[in-house]
Amino acid sequence: MPDFVDEAALQVRAGNGGHGCASVHREKFKPLGGPDGANGGRGGDVILEVDAQSATLLDYKRRPHRVAQNGTPGQGGHRAGANGENLVLYVPDGTVVTHPDGEVIADLVGHGTRLVLAEGGRGGLGNAALSSKKRKAPGFALKGEEGEALDVRLEMKTIADVGLVGFPSAGKSSLIAAMSAARPKIADYPFTTLIPNLGVVEAGAVQYVVADVPGLIPGASDGKGLGLEFLRHIERCSTLLHVLDCATYEPDRDPVSDLESLEAEVAAYGERTGVDLSDRPRLVVLNKVDVPDARELADMVTPMLTERGYRVLEASAASREGLRELSFALAEQVAAARADAPAPEPTRVVLRPKVIGDTPFEVVALGDNAFRVRGDKPTRWVAQTDFSNDEAVGYLAERLNRLGIEQELAKLGASEGAEVYIGHEDDSVVFDWDPSADAEAVPSGPRGSDARLG
Repeated sequence: MPDFVDEAALQVRAGNGGHGCASVHREKFKPLGGPDGANGGRGGDVILEVDAQSATLLDYKRRPHRVAQNGTPGQGGHRAGANGENLVLYVPDGTVVTHPDGEVIADLVGHGTRLVLAEGGRGGLGNAALSSKKRKAPGFALKGEEGEALDVRLEMKTIADVGLVGFPSAGKSSLIAAMSAARPKIADYPFTTLIPNLGVVEAGAVQYVVADVPGLIPGASDGKGLGLEFLRHIERCSTLLHVLDCATYEPDRDPVSDLESLEAEVAAYGERTGVDLSDRPRLVVLNKVDVPDARELADMVTPMLTERGYRVLEASAASREGLRELSFALAEQVAAARADAPAPEPTRVVLRPKVIGDTPFEVVALGDNAFRVRGDKPTRWVAQTDFSNDEAVGYLAERLNRLGIEQELAKLGASEGAEVYIGHEDDSVVFDWDPSADAEAVPSGPRGSDARLG
């Protein structure tokens, strides 16, 4: 398996909340000690965090399923359950998080940037928290909520100022190695570079990052070669540097035709992805001018490229000729781009309170005296209910009645025995509606029972 991966599918699930505890304090000579069941702990969140030391998504390719810790149940004696630990997943700077359908969730840029990808479930309330004047010693507790589950795609886009674009063996890696402390793999065969390489260059007071991607060849936009897949790593670059090989031995190639092919493939990438790179400043470096024939070719094509509006420089990574001029020319472009970049806006939290009177649920008639109740609250309340405990079911009926669901059912013409579906559509709980039952009556009978349920 390769040691560099810039795309990965990830399936995460936050921790479930711990169940509440139904307990009554028992002590000698204190027969009415009262409820002392505590709440369950909250489940852990799944958090993505940008880490400067992370440079690949390989770990998520190997282990795509990640689960946060569950909260623990509450206990008697008012001992609350422990919260589950958050699961922090570290990703490289410039990671884009999307839904499987391509909708962007977040673009994580900057060391320490965090995103709560999936929230842990809330812990269930214990019977001490559920006690009231009407129900002084509840014989039930609420179950913990399930944590959120989510499928996402991670896509790494390198953060760099200058992107090097060129044919295989054009000398891009050699230039980075000569201009910076980076040590990419260099060899005399095509496609030596299989992963993006980064190097930090200093030119006067300007420091910038240069990115080298695998070489492009004609037809890369149709899937040939390796470069097109990695062009995402120059999307964030403010300047593109076309590296043209003046010492190639291939008879059908020359710097002018190479440049035209490179521009065509970059444009094709933009059409395929919707990322327009046509407005990025371009520089052209004629590489390997230490070879006599290459220098003659460079002198011949420089006027032709200049007429097309390109700023052309000559360089050689082997003899280090022209590297100082090249580094300062790139620094000039980077500094100009940084000066023109808009100032980052401060992060603002926008509060959008719900409209007063907004109904927190919806009742839909299904036909044949059947109805479905939709809404976050009813769905959550059903999931929290222990249906093996009649008193818990009675408490749920009271909550649904206070929310106004019974009145809405009557308004829609529901009759006795109507089937009422509440919960997620693929896992609903079905109730038989009895309008004659008094949902607000004081429950009677032993703890854990409810006479209203027959």
